[in-house]
Amino acid sequence: MRTLSPALPAVAPQWLWKALSLAVVLGIAGLYALWAPRLAVFWLFGLSLGVAVQRGRFCFASAFRDLYLLRDGRVVKGIIAGMAVATIGFALLAYRTVPDLSRPIGNVTPVSLATFLGGLLFGIGMVLGGGCASGMLYRIGEGYVASLFTLIGAMIGMFTVALQWPWWWQVVIAPAPRLWLPQALGWGGAVLINLFGLALFYLAVLAWETRGGVVVRPAPTLAPARSLAEHLQRAWERLFRHPWAPIPTGITLGVLNVYLFLWDKPWGITTEISRWAGWIAYLLGYPADRLLYYAEKAPGFGLLQHIPWASPGTLLNVGLIAGAFLAAVLADEFKIRTARPGRYLQALVGGFLLGYGARIAMGCNIGGFFSAIPSLAVSGWLFAVGLAGGSWIGAWIVRRLI
Repeated sequence: MRTLSPALPAVAPQWLWKALSLAVVLGIAGLYALWAPRLAVFWLFGLSLGVAVQRGRFCFASAFRDLYLLRDGRVVKGIIAGMAVATIGFALLAYRTVPDLSRPIGNVTPVSLATFLGGLLFGIGMVLGGGCASGMLYRIGEGYVASLFTLIGAMIGMFTVALQWPWWWQVVIAPAPRLWLPQALGWGGAVLINLFGLALFYLAVLAWETRGGVVVRPAPTLAPARSLAEHLQRAWERLFRHPWAPIPTGITLGVLNVYLFLWDKPWGITTEISRWAGWIAYLLGYPADRLLYYAEKAPGFGLLQHIPWASPGTLLNVGLIAGAFLAAVLADEFKIRTARPGRYLQALVGGFLLGYGARIAMGCNIGGFFSAIPSLAVSGWLFAVGLAGGSWIGAWIVRRLI
């Protein structure tokens, strides 16, 4: 990996770059608060998610890759912890909304071959592309140029699905059932079986690590702080100097996901990126508005009804990039990072597979996994199986490319 510049330009003090970055992201929140207060909330959610994933280095691609190659399951355990927290929070919210189990609520999608195949392709793509859906966005915020190529590849893959959507919908997805655990097991049984599945997942990761994984040394114990200034300095260093531990990061993301569900719906990323792909195609002269995928009613997603900057999902995604950028600047970690030309091609291919898989599965590592399993959706577990297998294949390919 080559670096274009060691850090932010040195023509101004670092504190000035930090102050300007903070002023810009908060200024955008203020502008949206005046124009559309509801959208300002999505921007703040995005900022919070971006700070958390950047400080915790919380990328699902590296999590599974490190699990397979290094037997390091720390981030995977953080992912499981976040889903366990969200499972309880989602169930409480859903129970208040549909106590009679009349309709699934949350990220519940059809259980079909497309779910598994989408997870498989997504897993391969995220490892090749160097980042999952959330990892791709936060790395853009950190200055990774290759992640921009992953995003471009993802949009191409998503638009390819949009062109093929009538076949996928009519032949594979529409005939498949939407399986929601509470309708089969009741609320208590669904939550218990979900938590039991997550516990088994956690134990499996522990067992894999004990076969010779990375040894993590405990952090040195510090002497008690002797003044308020020292307390504040240490708090700042814990937030923006030292990386966050994976399990607290996962729990933070799980709590934010619960609040996001309370405000609107569970966290998702790639549906909105497919909106960007549609708008770009439309602006380039292609009649994307005539595609079934972009139709206003099901099985379309109605994604061209609103311009991106008036869409909650765009505010959430761009806010995540901005939050990661802000966190990286405050930690003196922001750099424009370039790579060898072959890495950009790999990112494009990985992004294409990532985007294609996400849309046929109707979800990514966030919407189809991190939010779907807490939604008590069987589709989330099926996607997880495909994701695990695909990331293993991706790790195998990357190991041979090095």
